[in-house]
Amino acid sequence: MQELSTKQQRVYEYIRDTITARSTPPTRAEIADALGFASANAAQAHLRTLERKGYIELNARLSRGIRLCDAALDTLPSAASTSSLVNLAVIGRVAAGAPLLAVEHVERHCDIDARLFLQPPDYLLRVSGESMTGAGIFDGDLLAVARASQIRDGQIAVFRWDDEVTVKRLARDGAMVRLQADNPAYADIVIDTRREQLDVEGLAVGVIRSL
Repeated sequence: MQELSTKQQRVYEYIRDTITARSTPPTRAEIADALGFASANAAQAHLRTLERKGYIELNARLSRGIRLCDAALDTLPSAASTSSLVNLAVIGRVAAGAPLLAVEHVERHCDIDARLFLQPPDYLLRVSGESMTGAGIFDGDLLAVARASQIRDGQIAVFRWDDEVTVKRLARDGAMVRLQADNPAYADIVIDTRREQLDVEGLAVGVIRSL
C-alpha cells in the first residue's frame, strides 16, 4: 500500500475511528467539518486519493458509501492496543422531568475505550425512535454523550424540552430554536426560548451499534 501524506492519514484515521465508534462511516460533510476542510468537495478529493492508494473503496450512490479495504482493516484498534477504558452508565428510558442520570434510569455500567470517540463521553444513552436515522443513529443504539452546556449549530445533542429528553440536531435563529430530525418522516421541534425552557444535556460524540 502506498504511503499517505499527513493530511491523508488524518482523513483515513477519522474514517477508521468513526466506523469503530458507531459502526457506520462518516459523510463527506462530516469529514470536512471534523477536519476543517473548506467543503465536502475537498473531503471528496482526499477520499479519491485514499481509494487510489488502496485504503478505501467508495460508492458514489451512498452518502456514507465508504468502506475500508481488507488490508486497511488490520489498522483498526484492538483490545491489546487500547487501554483508555472509562466506566460509563448506560441510561435507558428516562422518566419525564427526572434527572437524566438518576439511579432508576441506569440499566448497567460498562467499560468503553474513550479513544473511540470524538471526545471522551460521560455516559451512554439508549436511543428510542427512528428520528435520527439519517445521521446513522438508530432505535436501540447507544449514543455516547459528553456533558456540555452549549453547542454549535449543526451539532447533534441530547436536549431536555417540555419535561422530555430528545436527541436532535441544533439550528438557531435568534430566540427561535429548531431541533432537527434526520429522517423526513419526522417533524422538527420548533421552540421559542423566550417562552419555553430548553436545556442541553450533552453533546453526541459517537454511536455504538451493539454492546
